[in-house]
Amino acid sequence: MVPYAALPSHPSIAQLAEVIVGDQNVYVFFEPGKDNMHDLVRRRKRLPESEAIALFRQMAEAVAHCHQHGIVLRDIKLRKFVFADRERSKLLLENLEDAQVLLGTDDALTDKHGCPAYVGPEIISFKGSYSGKAADIWSLGVALYTLLVGCYPFQGTKPISLFGKICRGRFTVPGDLSPKAQCLIRCLLRKDPAERLTASGILLHPWLASNPGPKALGVSPLGGQGLDQVVPEMRSCRKNSDKLRGENS
Repeated sequence: MVPYAALPSHPSIAQLAEVIVGDQNVYVFFEPGKDNMHDLVRRRKRLPESEAIALFRQMAEAVAHCHQHGIVLRDIKLRKFVFADRERSKLLLENLEDAQVLLGTDDALTDKHGCPAYVGPEIISFKGSYSGKAADIWSLGVALYTLLVGCYPFQGTKPISLFGKICRGRFTVPGDLSPKAQCLIRCLLRKDPAERLTASGILLHPWLASNPGPKALGVSPLGGQGLDQVVPEMRSCRKNSDKLRGENS
C-alpha cells in the first residue's frame, strides 16, 4: 500500500480497483489485465522492432514515473507488464508488489531481490549496497533484449552457471537488429551500474525518440539526464561498435 500512497497515477501503471480491510488482513484488488508480455513473447518468440518500440516505451515510461517519485521496483520482468486491451497495444505495470519507497535521493539497497534471469551483476556479487534504480535499468535491458531476440541474454541450466554469465556481462546481440536497437541494449546492460542510462534517459534514446508515440501523462522526459548524456552514449556506440561486438560475443 505504501508505494501507491507515494505515487501519482500514471496511464502505464495499473491502479488500485478496491481495497478491503479485514480483521487480520488487507485485500488489495487491481485492474484486471488481458494477458502479459512474458506469455506474448513465448508465443511470438520475438517481436518486430516497430511493435517492440511501442510496447517498450510504455514499460520505460512506467519505470521512469516510479523513479521520478522515489520508488524503485526491484523485480522488473516481462510477466509484470499486462495488456489493458484485447488489441495488445496498451501496457500496464501490473502492481508495485516488490517496490520500495526511497528516503530522499539515496537509492542504495542492501538486499538481494529479483527474478534470477533479470538481476544485475552488482546484485549477485555486491558488497555493502548497490543502486536500486540502476538495477531496475539492467532488468529493463534484459526485458528489451528478450522482446527483440526471443530469449534471455544470459542463460544457464543451473543458477551458478546463469549467475556466472551475468557477472561476466558478455552477451551476443544479433546483427539483424537495427544499430539503434543494438545501442540501446548495450546502454542498459552495462556491467558498471554508473554507466547505464536512467529510465528517463531511455525515453530520449534515438531508438524510441525517432519513433514517437503518444506522450504519457506525468513523465518528464529529461528527469535529470538529458541529451548531454544520451548523445555521448550514441556516439560511443557508433565509434566503438566493432569493439563492443568483440567484447559481447
